[in-house]
Amino acid sequence: MAWLEPSTAAWCGGASTIPSPPTLRRLGPHHRRLPPAGVLIPCQAIHQPEHVLFHSSATNNEKNAARISRRSSVLLLFPFLVASSPSAASPPVSAHLELYTDQGEGFTLLKPSSWVKVEKAGAAALFEEGKGSNNIGVVVNPVRLSSLKDFGTPEFVADKLIQAERRKESTKDAQVLSVAERLGHSGLPVYEFEYKVDSTRGGMKRIFSAAFVASRKLYLLNIAYSDRPDNPLDGKTRMVLEQVLHSFDTA
Repeated sequence: MAWLEPSTAAWCGGASTIPSPPTLRRLGPHHRRLPPAGVLIPCQAIHQPEHVLFHSSATNNEKNAARISRRSSVLLLFPFLVASSPSAASPPVSAHLELYTDQGEGFTLLKPSSWVKVEKAGAAALFEEGKGSNNIGVVVNPVRLSSLKDFGTPEFVADKLIQAERRKESTKDAQVLSVAERLGHSGLPVYEFEYKVDSTRGGMKRIFSAAFVASRKLYLLNIAYSDRPDNPLDGKTRMVLEQVLHSFDTA
């Protein structure tokens, strides 16, 4: 991550089998979609005094409507309450996924059970499907940051990310598709990205990426999957890859 700081440059210019970070279009229920960079969306609830909401002369319907209004105000101020609600349960984990945990580096994620773990210099973990055209890679590097928020917003990081991707000689085109942020199990902010890349090396690919900082280390997950016009990424495979993306966390 050369755009982050010198000590994290390894994953930005690493082997081609570990693609640079990505983004994501469809978010799971534990995710909050962020507005485009530079766009401010006010989130203010209109507060009404308690005696107005629940006046003694109000009818039952009026009281119910007032309760709904007050709940809506709370949800506007705290949208994460919806994501944390038991009714907003996560989709069931695919039967084709299995848990992988690296206790030494301190991270965990789900991986397709048929994907094989291979050794690669600079990678904490690398899983490949078939001959390696599609792969999942994790890189861990020391940083001077205590949190990814110390570097910038998800939109700022996504912009730096795509700039680094476009500077590669092999890149013909690169476009960010979406940016998201979620909280990990330990409360650490996790940035997620999805973007597409057209390169002379691997053709059209869809890239999903997640990043967080913990214990002065930068953890980066990259998922690269072929997305050619004649064989686009299908919805079922996409759902599995998104589950991998959302599962990336501290161990």
